[in-house]
Amino acid sequence: RQQIDDQKPASLAEATRYAPGIRGETFGADPRNDWFLIRGFTAQESGYFLDGLQLFTSAFATWKLEPFGLERLEILRGPNSGLYGGASPGGIINAVSKRPPIVPIRYVETGVDNYGNAYAGFDLGGPVDAPGTEGKLFYRLVGLGRAGGTQVDYVNNDRFFFAPSITWKPDADTSLTVLAQVQRDRAGTQNFLPYEGTVTPAPFGFIKTSRFTGDPATDRLTRSQDMIGYEFEHRFDNDIKFHQNARHGTVTVNLFNRYGGGYVFGESYAQANLSRFDFFTRGAAVQSDIDNQLVIPFRTGDFGHTVLAGFEYRRYQIDDYQAFGSGPPLNLIRPIYPNTPLNLGAPYQNALITQNQFAAYLQDEITFGNFSLVLSGRHDWVATDNVDRLGVNNATRDTSAFSGRVALIYNDESGLAPYVSYAQGFNPTVGLNGVTGQLLLPERSEQTEVGLKYKPPGFDGYFAAALFDLTRSNVVTTNPLNIQQVVQTGAVNSRGAEIEMVANLAPGLRAIASYTAYDLSVTRDLNTALIGTTPTNTPEQYGSLFVDYTFQNGALRGFGFGGGVRGVGRSFADQANQFRVPGYVVGDLVAHYDWEGWRFALNVANVSDERIVNSCSTVTACYYGERRRVLGSIGYRW
Repeated sequence: RQQIDDQKPASLAEATRYAPGIRGETFGADPRNDWFLIRGFTAQESGYFLDGLQLFTSAFATWKLEPFGLERLEILRGPNSGLYGGASPGGIINAVSKRPPIVPIRYVETGVDNYGNAYAGFDLGGPVDAPGTEGKLFYRLVGLGRAGGTQVDYVNNDRFFFAPSITWKPDADTSLTVLAQVQRDRAGTQNFLPYEGTVTPAPFGFIKTSRFTGDPATDRLTRSQDMIGYEFEHRFDNDIKFHQNARHGTVTVNLFNRYGGGYVFGESYAQANLSRFDFFTRGAAVQSDIDNQLVIPFRTGDFGHTVLAGFEYRRYQIDDYQAFGSGPPLNLIRPIYPNTPLNLGAPYQNALITQNQFAAYLQDEITFGNFSLVLSGRHDWVATDNVDRLGVNNATRDTSAFSGRVALIYNDESGLAPYVSYAQGFNPTVGLNGVTGQLLLPERSEQTEVGLKYKPPGFDGYFAAALFDLTRSNVVTTNPLNIQQVVQTGAVNSRGAEIEMVANLAPGLRAIASYTAYDLSVTRDLNTALIGTTPTNTPEQYGSLFVDYTFQNGALRGFGFGGGVRGVGRSFADQANQFRVPGYVVGDLVAHYDWEGWRFALNVANVSDERIVNSCSTVTACYYGERRRVLGSIGYRW
């Protein structure tokens, strides 16, 4: 939470800028969605969790969380299916909601950036002051409104967010917390820009980072997102704990988009005419989760045990409609927007997909001396049903899988803690195999990791280093004989290292640092020419350092300042790795002043205003990163 408060991210993807192993903002400055790569693999579809329960995404029905409503972020790297079931092989990011506090909170905040995007938020909570509720009933109300532009012309980022919660504690051993949230988003669409004109100059130079390549009259994304759930916990007399976590959520996304498809075929790039396609999708998803856990501590001789036994049920359903057509070209130097409706053909996707997942899991954390041994196992049963309204292919698939994990750590009195682990991953996917017409098989993964953690005695912080070898199989790839079809014959290996530091170095002085480097390569594909290549969109190294200092005494007491530097390595814009996207380094600055409950802050991202290309998924689809953004904010706590 301290990092979120210091850096004032507008999205969860921005909030991970200084974390090891995770790379957010894959598609640049995109207000529509949160995008993440963890250890080189996409994590936004199945590695996105809220309060320990998955927010699964398929097609365009994407979830997006508001950082102001979160207590903290937890990033678990590597396969975690031994406890969490179907999830991204690279890891998961778990967002933790703000909960009712015991000590009253009264906080309001407002701010605006240099693009005219302004927000106002409130965070109120504490004990309920009513007869008979003393020490038993607590509440919290968190809300935020945001509206205004972004660095791209005609692209706004507007939001309404409200999250009420209440906790009831009838006694010291029992608690029930009900959490809800309502969110409405309205945003512009993403630019798909050609490689020549972004990464390398075109005959006319570089495309402006503010240039909008859609159509102001048609392009927009709207999201309606609602959730309600609860967390129940009871501790029995013998220290056995029962925990139940449940949530029901709905999300509906409508996307109208006129997007770039490279320069007009047959013309010179100097003419700067961008061909465009029209696209519409409506994705309406419903997800219900309930997770039951029993924690049983006991001893057998010199061995201490903490057994975790659980049963989880997930249900996910999406009503997915997608249509496509040809749009009018756009001149990138002197754009004239035709303001014509989208030219859409018949839908190529109109299906109702339902997935039911049951799972049982068991873990024993065994301590003996300075050693801790963790043994985890989980079995998942997944039933997927695809009802194709186009009458092309109705399909069902039942599958099951076991995922295990074993890990050993030694905690030395000096603060050193070496460890080793092996983990398996399981990730059900939604979609059809273009050749067989059957539903896709679950992805599988496995990882070996060794590392060292170090927390010096008396030092408020820690250091960590890890080496990992992660393989992902059953990867969905393009059929080289028909690029309109996907097949499931791919495998990708990620092998690398991570280091990190999080520390309070002195009173008022905080520092975080991280560096990640890995070798990501295709190890199996029907197109043998791709074996040994690196997937697009994926930088293989990145690092960061952020330092913040606040004066503790004297005339400057309460005043603080800091800064950070972020570096991202090269990536590729094509599967054959012939078109490179260069890396970049940007700096961030922050200044803040706390006085009698007030907090004044100035945050500057990309302080030198570098023009950067975050990545390219193809040579016709490159994405600019964020230019300099200056955010001024005022908060008051009482």
